[in-house]
Amino acid sequence: MNMQRNILIAALLVITYLMVLQWNTDYGQEELPPVVTESNQPSNADIPALPDGQGVAETARTDDVPPAVEPGGEAEVPQTAATPAETSNNLIRIETDTLRAEIDPRGGDLVTLSLPKYPVRKDRPDLPFPILENSSAMTYVAQSGLTGKNGPDARAAGRPLYRAENQSYSLGDDQQLVVDLRFEENSVSYIKRFTFTRGEYLVDVDYIVDNQSDETWTGNLFGQIKRDKSNDPSSSSATGMATYLGAAYWSADASYTKVSFSDMDKARLSETVSGGWVAWLQHYFVSAWIPSADQQHVYQTRKDSAGNYIVGFTSPASIVEPGQQASISAGFYAGPKIQDSLKEISPGLELTVDYGFLWWIAQPLFWVLSFIHSFVGNWGWSIILLTVLIKLVFFPLSATSYRSMANMRRVAPKLQALRELHGDDRQKMSQGMMELYKKEKINPLGGCLPILVQMPVFIALYWTLMESVEMRQAEWLGWITDLSLKDPFFILPILMGATMFIQQQLNPAPPDPMQAKVMKMLPIIFTFFFLWFPAGLVLYWVVNNMLSIAQQWYITRQIEKGAAAKGE
Repeated sequence: MNMQRNILIAALLVITYLMVLQWNTDYGQEELPPVVTESNQPSNADIPALPDGQGVAETARTDDVPPAVEPGGEAEVPQTAATPAETSNNLIRIETDTLRAEIDPRGGDLVTLSLPKYPVRKDRPDLPFPILENSSAMTYVAQSGLTGKNGPDARAAGRPLYRAENQSYSLGDDQQLVVDLRFEENSVSYIKRFTFTRGEYLVDVDYIVDNQSDETWTGNLFGQIKRDKSNDPSSSSATGMATYLGAAYWSADASYTKVSFSDMDKARLSETVSGGWVAWLQHYFVSAWIPSADQQHVYQTRKDSAGNYIVGFTSPASIVEPGQQASISAGFYAGPKIQDSLKEISPGLELTVDYGFLWWIAQPLFWVLSFIHSFVGNWGWSIILLTVLIKLVFFPLSATSYRSMANMRRVAPKLQALRELHGDDRQKMSQGMMELYKKEKINPLGGCLPILVQMPVFIALYWTLMESVEMRQAEWLGWITDLSLKDPFFILPILMGATMFIQQQLNPAPPDPMQAKVMKMLPIIFTFFFLWFPAGLVLYWVVNNMLSIAQQWYITRQIEKGAAAKGE
């Protein structure tokens, strides 16, 4: 009879597993566009010009241009505030080894930007991950211009329409690609220059103002990032702990400061900062404007008439005398949150790798993980070795916890005898338990406190693995080809549930029968919960559980041997 029941249970588990696999095949991944090949990839000549009023209308909104702001004051709002939005017909396409971008000649804004070295999925290397996007699904663009008294972006006619020599540019074999956009008005010539560098995600944006008029030219450089409230395409809430999506800025006084959607809904930010940067954060990636480090800039947040969120900076006024030329510069970063690279660009920019309130633990953990990876060369094995190292550090605390649990298990028969003796008399039962614990020199809380001490480290390691772009599409072993995604065959979550069940067998059973039943269900509940966790996180838990089982089994065996020797 028991054999038949076990066979039925095993068959049910196998059928359930196969059904979950089939569901994952049918619905587990989103549909993506067809593979792009040389035969079906459209050329620039194949892309028709868009009629006026269509195309990238949102990038030309007239309320995008901020007022010219000086530290301690605010100038008048640009004259474009009441004029209709304008849009260009064709976008200027840029391609380098690290970036694919499109620039709207109307205003010279970056309206799309994607990362060829970071495809959307590993099985689709032809589809680069988009950071900036301007479509019906998402508005996320990087804008810049010259506002203020004579700034061309403060014109009554709307933002300037730049012209470029070519419709598309490619880096080729060069180290740098320079794209010049030109505009001329009232005897003042403007060059908006984008400089792209091989292997870099930082774009230099320079305004060259040549004033051949009879009057002094005055204008303010601004840079801003505009985004709607759409979800983070690089993140998943399956784990129940979504990463931060929102704005942030850095100043020498306040250091790293977040500005969430709700913060921008409540009030506008306006703060004068020396140097610094302003950024928009999402899982794994960040976009940031980095203005001149030796000037004071006003960092601002606001919302436009369409409800989009805008965060950016406005620099102090630049003055160009008649017959003179001047250059005004800023940097724009759009790419992965790689700490070493971000640190070199601007102080504090590496803090956009947001480990939460336990960053002071997570940061050293990432440093150790990176150090191990420099020798091992595989992030999966690096996670395993880091877990082993953490387990060694906490070995004494864990030993104390497991020793307490082993002693509790050793006296379990005596506790059961007390329950049978005192029945429902809880007072006498509690007195008997306290006397037994005192006689056996057992601390019933001894198994809990060491675990509580270790919890901050485990949580910090969770965020270290969650936030590190290095885990994205990183292979480990065999079927695990992306540590940032769930295990495609759910082998690791099943192993996690199995190791959790084995751990329970080594622990003393809870005294309350109902609590004991709930505890038996936990491995099953956690297995289903972990099905959707990134494989790197589940790998950590599996290794940690296996090491805990080995340590707990060894300590329990030693205590039981000692008790047997004493004849207990």
